[in-house]
Amino acid sequence: MLARTPRLPSHTMTVAPAKGVEAADIAAGLHLARAKDRPLVRALGTASEIGSWKSLLALSAGTYALGLLMRDRRLAGAGRHMLQAGILAGVVKTSLKRTVHRTRPNVLMDEGFYTRGWPGTNVGPWQSFPSGHSALSAAVACAAARAFPEIKAPAYAVATGVITAQVLRGAHFPADVLAGAAIGLAAEFAVDRLGESHRRPKG
Repeated sequence: MLARTPRLPSHTMTVAPAKGVEAADIAAGLHLARAKDRPLVRALGTASEIGSWKSLLALSAGTYALGLLMRDRRLAGAGRHMLQAGILAGVVKTSLKRTVHRTRPNVLMDEGFYTRGWPGTNVGPWQSFPSGHSALSAAVACAAARAFPEIKAPAYAVATGVITAQVLRGAHFPADVLAGAAIGLAAEFAVDRLGESHRRPKG
């Protein structure tokens, strides 16, 4: 059981009750998170912290440093790309979290409280949209797979597991993780295109 959610700051604005797609998203999220308090799901949630920004940026920076130390250009390039994609994905998701607020599924399930609107808050219970774990996991996994196609399957499998765990543990609604994954994919693609333009011969 979560600690009681604090009151929303007075300057925040909420919008009309959920309808249509949003209502379906909420219903799906609650259904998928119905076992969130079971030991197996709790363990899965703990394991999914490999997709936190601290873990993934440390992994990316470590890969980059190892590549430099070993004078392995491919490994160093992969680490740099992972780091850049992860940072860009993190900046975008943080900007969105500061723009809007949305109650997490576990708060709705445990306290019967749901709201969404703007602006965002720095309080965890209202930072459901978008999923940061999903954004960074997708960005870093795609960057790693681009550099090392031979690890594409396990990289994508781990990212998918992290993303799925966020819904099962009641941390995010399905739309939150889909938006996060889309941010991660777009961030990695943008970093790759930018790098490609710099590598292209001029003149």
